Amino acid sequence: MTTNDHNNNDLYIGWQEQAPTRHARFLKRWVPLLVGMALAVSVVLVTTQDGFYPSVFEFGAVRTFEGMISEEPYPMLLVSRPGETASVSGYYLVGQGKHGAHDAVGGMDGQCVQFDGTLIYRDNQTMIEVVPGTVAVLDASCGAPSMQNVSLGTHTLVGEIVDSKCFFGVMNPGNLKIHKACATRCISGGIPPVLAVRDAEGRAAYFLLQGTDGRSINQEILDLIAVPVEITGDVERHGDLLVLRAEPDTFHQIAEHQLMQRRSALQFTRMH
Repeated sequence: MTTNDHNNNDLYIGWQEQAPTRHARFLKRWVPLLVGMALAVSVVLVTTQDGFYPSVFEFGAVRTFEGMISEEPYPMLLVSRPGETASVSGYYLVGQGKHGAHDAVGGMDGQCVQFDGTLIYRDNQTMIEVVPGTVAVLDASCGAPSMQNVSLGTHTLVGEIVDSKCFFGVMNPGNLKIHKACATRCISGGIPPVLAVRDAEGRAAYFLLQGTDGRSINQEILDLIAVPVEITGDVERHGDLLVLRAEPDTFHQIAEHQLMQRRSALQFTRMH
């Protein structure tokens, strides 16, 4: 066998101190190139990903809250806001884990209470996770009047049904198909369902979903969570919260590519 035959049939033996010349030349040429390509792809992937939305769950920061309980269809804490445009602010109440707050505040509708909880918030939406066993009825009035409901007319909205607890801050992201299983468990457990909507200019608004009679519709919408939907219903402002009343059998799933084409032209700014 000639020298050229040896060079053309180099075998790499792992225990040798030095790789054959052909292998060494190949590795020196291609390994730096492949490493550079891998780094470039990594940079592109990182820089093109959407950042996390600035939603917050103040985990571990327990505060004390006072206000009046509104129990149906979803528990809320009503707090007077002197000097604000809305005289009353409504804060969603939820239990720990994937549970609503009915067990914590059931039977306390219209009563003034004090309890410990943790804040969850996103944009102008605020929620309180109630610490179990801390709710106490107050003898004195908390000065929270009944929330006034103002009709804003009938509108057609397109968006995504989300579980408000995760979406407002407990998980990030807390929406889309990757969150569907979790959202389904949360809403079936009593977490208030919310329609998250963006108008044609990208502004966000959030509508608490109720039936036309004001009832909870959690169990009726489980198959429409985390998909694009179109809903036509009556929009109301309850204090500083927006509510959409419609019957679940009129909700329509739409294709994802239609979502941008059918953004509502509703001017959210006139709702607040």
